[in-house]
Amino acid sequence: MSAAIDFYFDFSSPYGFLASQKIEALAARFGRPVDWHPVLLGVIFKETGAMPLPMIPLKGEYSKRDFARSARFHGVAFRMPSKFPIATIAAARIVLWLKRRDPALAVRVAKALYRAYFLADVDISEPEQAIAVAAEEGVDANEARAAIAAHEVKERLKSEVEQAIARGVFGSPYIIVDGEPFWGVDRFDQIERWLAAGGF
Repeated sequence: MSAAIDFYFDFSSPYGFLASQKIEALAARFGRPVDWHPVLLGVIFKETGAMPLPMIPLKGEYSKRDFARSARFHGVAFRMPSKFPIATIAAARIVLWLKRRDPALAVRVAKALYRAYFLADVDISEPEQAIAVAAEEGVDANEARAAIAAHEVKERLKSEVEQAIARGVFGSPYIIVDGEPFWGVDRFDQIERWLAAGGF
C-alpha cells in the first residue's frame, strides 16, 4: 500500500472542516490512505505566537467572509457556529482513543463531529455534546466518557500535538505528503499535482 497522507486538523478550524470533506476523495484517486491527526491549535499557537483569526484586526473580519466563500467554492455546506472558536480537547481525545480501536470508526466520528459543529451548531467543546455525536455513530457513550478522562488518552493527545509541532505543523489543515508539507485547503490543487507527478 502507498504511504499514508498525514492530515492534521483542529475541530475548531473552518478550513480544516472543508479539508475534512475532501481529503479522502483526493487521496483515493491516487490509491493513498489518510492518517487523521487531531491537534490543538491553542497549544500550537503558543509555540508560534499566533492567535485565532477572529481575534486579529482586519484579518478576522476578512476570514469570516472567506470561510463562507471558500465553502461555496469547494461545494461544501457550511454554517458559521454561534460560538467560535472553541476548545476541542474532548473531541480530539475521542478520535485519538478510537484510532487504536477502530480507525475507520475514528474517521467517521471525526467527520460527524465536524458536521455537528459547522452544520448543526452543536457546541462540541462540551464533552457530553461530543459524546452524543460519537454515540450517534455507534460509539458506546460510557466508554467515550471514560476515554476523555483517561490519563493514557490525555497523554496520547499531548504527545500527538508535540509530534505535530516537531514536524512543523502550525495550522489547520496541515497535510504532509511523502514528507512535503502543505498548509490550507487552498493548497489542494498543489497536493493533487504533487500526488500525480511525484513532486514538482
